[in-house]
Amino acid sequence: MKSDVGSLARPLRGIIPPMVTPLVDRDALDVAGLERLVEHILAGGVHGLFILGTMGEAPSLSHRLRHELVDRVCALINRRVPVLVGIIDTSFVEALGLAHKAADAGADALVLPAPHYYPAGQPELLEFLRHLVPQLPLPAFLYNLPNYPRPMFDPETVQIAAAEMPGIVGLKDSSANMTYFRHLQFLMADRPDFALLMGPEMLLAETILLGGHGGICGGANLLPRLYVDLYAAAFAGDMPRVQTLHRKVTELARTIYRVGRFESSFLKGLKCALSCLGICSDFLAEPLHRFRGPERDIVQRHIADLGITANGVA
Repeated sequence: MKSDVGSLARPLRGIIPPMVTPLVDRDALDVAGLERLVEHILAGGVHGLFILGTMGEAPSLSHRLRHELVDRVCALINRRVPVLVGIIDTSFVEALGLAHKAADAGADALVLPAPHYYPAGQPELLEFLRHLVPQLPLPAFLYNLPNYPRPMFDPETVQIAAAEMPGIVGLKDSSANMTYFRHLQFLMADRPDFALLMGPEMLLAETILLGGHGGICGGANLLPRLYVDLYAAAFAGDMPRVQTLHRKVTELARTIYRVGRFESSFLKGLKCALSCLGICSDFLAEPLHRFRGPERDIVQRHIADLGITANGVA
């Protein structure tokens, strides 16, 4: 089936939070928490929602639960903002199946990383896209996750793929490598309809000031209005306001994201903070686990010190 790119803004701009997945156990959603979280995020004025990404623990969730999440989120959003669905899988067939589930549920686009586990060269990645993208029922954003066991899409691979396959409409880059991002901007300069979206939120302001289109920022689960305001300030070139708001983003990263001893602390801290505010459960899919008492107490102190409430920053 040919990808329909007509119903999605080209390029997609703004803040598209990568939503965490509220869970009550390893294979059950926190349904009430999911409803509160979706409304909390939308109340911040975001421009879209991305589910089943890294922040959503997608690789750790069963296919059954992923399908349920897609159905529930698309119904809750009810076309208020675009919904992007990650099709992260080791299996070509399962990724394609989830893509069709997303289309049937009413999602607007897909997010497609390089296949993980087996290392693949750039010619293999390009061939993979040539096989998969023409079968996708929705437009797709490429997704760079270089800190995990998968290759990145080289800028030249992105350029070739976007030229050959109209179903590829943008890229989310989580490399935190602005040299890479600037190289990609140079190569895609003749494609103003191709969205370049930043993952690491500490680079959001810089990205927008340099002509990027938006951010897929995890902190927007907790403080959506902060990231929407920072995007707007950077887009307007309001540097004093950019500096003020960027400092708040930095404070969040230096506190809540750094509780605990492991690389997963950013996700644990974010889910814990949402739980402390009564928005959703902080259960994590195995092998990760939620913060225990001592860490939770630290997160609660950070929330108080930063003036964070369920309605935003006090």
